Amino acid sequence: MLGTGWTAAVALVAAFGIALVASPAGISGAVLLLPFQVSVLGTPSPSVTPTNLLYNVVATPGAIYRYWRQGQTGGRLTAVLVAGTLPGVIVGSVIRVDLLPGPMVFDLVVGSVLAPLGSWLACSRPPGVVSSVRDDRQASSPGLIPVPALIVLAALVGCVGGIYGIGGGSVLAPILTGAGRRPAEVAPATLAATFVTSVAGVVTFTILSVHQHVSAAPDWTTGIALGIGGLAGGYTGARVQARLPELAIRRVMGLLVLAIGVRYLWSGLA
Repeated sequence: MLGTGWTAAVALVAAFGIALVASPAGISGAVLLLPFQVSVLGTPSPSVTPTNLLYNVVATPGAIYRYWRQGQTGGRLTAVLVAGTLPGVIVGSVIRVDLLPGPMVFDLVVGSVLAPLGSWLACSRPPGVVSSVRDDRQASSPGLIPVPALIVLAALVGCVGGIYGIGGGSVLAPILTGAGRRPAEVAPATLAATFVTSVAGVVTFTILSVHQHVSAAPDWTTGIALGIGGLAGGYTGARVQARLPELAIRRVMGLLVLAIGVRYLWSGLA
């Protein structure tokens, strides 16, 4: 547990490093910050959830802006993901405050999904380019997953993000990349969805904390310090993404997802 004077500094440095590694793959890094907040910074529950979402609100615009300057917006994929994650996070926020499901079940479910998904991404190769016609189709289509199924998936991910404040990119990015989407398109789309989802989540938690008289508001000092570090790290990570091989991004993302999944499985079983 850190003293009050060190919390903001440690939060800023840690968030910078995490966002630097995660943003090229379309992950804000919030899923890695959740255990860090609890174990190192000592952020209490349930305010750790909106604090993590506040990190996303402050941090993700740096990477989003850099991708936009590079001509990467995610296209229709961004709109499809937002259409699902936005209502999902509101429902998840209400569930977190009213029902407060046990963390053991969440750890086991998330670990069971992320661990095999991370293993698959780390060991597989990205699909090759078959033709320019396929490239054009992928550039304008919301993905190889059918649109209705993708909206439902995004809503479920948004709900989980609202409950535990882990954002949506850590789940959506590996699924979309594994389904054949290019990281150059996936990253800005998932980060944009994470930003919109997190704004809605912070607002919802703040309203719930006022009307239901529970300690569900974010820790503003910690969240902003994390966000500033993530803002700089995310911008830097987005800037170097174009220089990184697609296979390397896929491997790094796979190893990150695998490590997170193993951590949650271990926590749930323990």
